[in-house]
Amino acid sequence: MSVLKRAGITAAAVAALLVPAGVVVGTAGPAAAAKAATTQGCPYGAVCIYPQNAGWNGGHPSHFYYSYGAHNLSNMVGVHRIYNNQSGGATMRTCTGYNGTGCEGYLPANNYIDKNMTPINSITLQP
Repeated sequence: MSVLKRAGITAAAVAALLVPAGVVVGTAGPAAAAKAATTQGCPYGAVCIYPQNAGWNGGHPSHFYYSYGAHNLSNMVGVHRIYNNQSGGATMRTCTGYNGTGCEGYLPANNYIDKNMTPINSITLQP
C-alpha cells in the first residue's frame, strides 16, 4: 500500500496541490477548441503584429507577444496591423517610449488596429 493511500490522500488531491490556482485541468471539448482557435495566423492568447502595409498578410504575423508587461520594438516603421487575440478583458497599448512609457489608448481583446508604428518604441500587454 502506498504512503498516499495509507494517509488517506487521493491522487486527485495531490494533483490539486500541484496545479496553480485558477488553472483548470481536463480535456478540451469542441467549444473550448473553437474558442482557443488561431485567428488570421495569430494564436489565441497572443498579440500579433503583421508586416508593414500588408494588412492580415495572408494570416502570417511577423511578431507574436504572449506575456504581460512591456515589450520593446526595433526597426518597426510605417503602418502595421496589430491584432489583440488575448482572452477576456486583456488589453494592449502602444507606447512612444521604451519599456512601456508614454503609452496611449487601449486595444481590447479580439480587436485590431492599423497603426503608424514609426513613433512607437514599445507595446504593453495587461490583464
